[in-house]
Order: sequence, then structure tokens, then C-alpha cells
Amino acid sequence: MAAKKKGKEVSIGAKIKKARTSKKISLDILANETGFSTEYIKEIEGGNEIPSVGTLLQFAKALQIDSGFLFKDQEKFMEKRIDAYSKRTDNYAYDNLTPGAENKHLKAFKVSIDPMQEHKGVGYCHEGEEFVYVLKGRVTVTVGDHTNTLKAHESLHFNAGIKHQMTNIGKTKAELIVVIYVP
Repeated sequence: MAAKKKGKEVSIGAKIKKARTSKKISLDILANETGFSTEYIKEIEGGNEIPSVGTLLQFAKALQIDSGFLFKDQEKFMEKRIDAYSKRTDNYAYDNLTPGAENKHLKAFKVSIDPMQEHKGVGYCHEGEEFVYVLKGRVTVTVGDHTNTLKAHESLHFNAGIKHQMTNIGKTKAELIVVIYVP
């Protein structure tokens, strides 16, 4: 989740803050555009929270930047930091499966969710469509008021503009492929 700048890693939070401040967008405005609290945005910008893919897409849209800018060079950062952050963040990790697709509408990720955990915070919603394929484990994907239970080799395709939430309901780590299409 970091790019190198003069030998230092730049977190996604730092990228978000830089984009927000360079465009003279206040925390209050960004909160209203994304639906996240100013406190949560400060935690992300400060590097204390690792946001989900859906959250990053919401930030990119609100800041009118290419989401690829936020995902670029993230893999090395995640490898080094995920253990330290896993108990303090969203209880999941993701790897970008489509590096170099910064200007494309379709992005794919491998997502791992710790046992008996859900993405914390509000449910996610972002423009476009989402496809989830479970590689291993058992998860629920709640879309709006409807909860879908998926096990290994099952999938779900849904309107990502509807508030959605994923939870690992199993006793082992769940692994999924998540494909997001943003027009």
C-alpha cells in the first residue's frame, strides 16, 4: 500500500491525505462525500487503519482521482505491515490481482478474512458491480437487507451501489476472489 518516496514508504492514508489537501477538500466535505466519519478518515490518513477496497473506491471517487493511484505499489507495504495491523484494522487482507490496471474499469483482488470476523465499520457501497467467488471457507455477504451464505466454489454477483458487508462465519480463514467493475 505504499510507494517509495526518497527511500520512504508512503501509505495509502498518506496518499489520500495528500490528494485531499492538494484539492483543498476538508475532512467534513470528504466525510459527507464518502459517508465515513471524520474520525475514521483521520485514522486512515494517519496510517492507523487499512481501508477496504470498496472504501478506497469511495475515496477515489470523492477525490476525483484514479483508484489505481491508491492501489499502486501496495503489495510490498501490505506484506510488511499486515501482521502488525491485522488486530487493529478490518480483520482482512487483500492482494491486487490486476496491477497495471490503474486506468481500467475492472479490478480483481484476492481477499482473506480472518475466522469469525467481519469488515468493521459501516457497510460498503460504491458505484458499479461486484463479483465474489469463495476459494475456501464460509462467508456471508449481506447486500442491503438480504444475507447470502457462500461456501467454497460458490459465487455472488451484485450491484455494488447497494450497501454490502462481508463476514467470515467459519473457524478458518476465508479466501475469496473479488472482482469490482466501476463504470
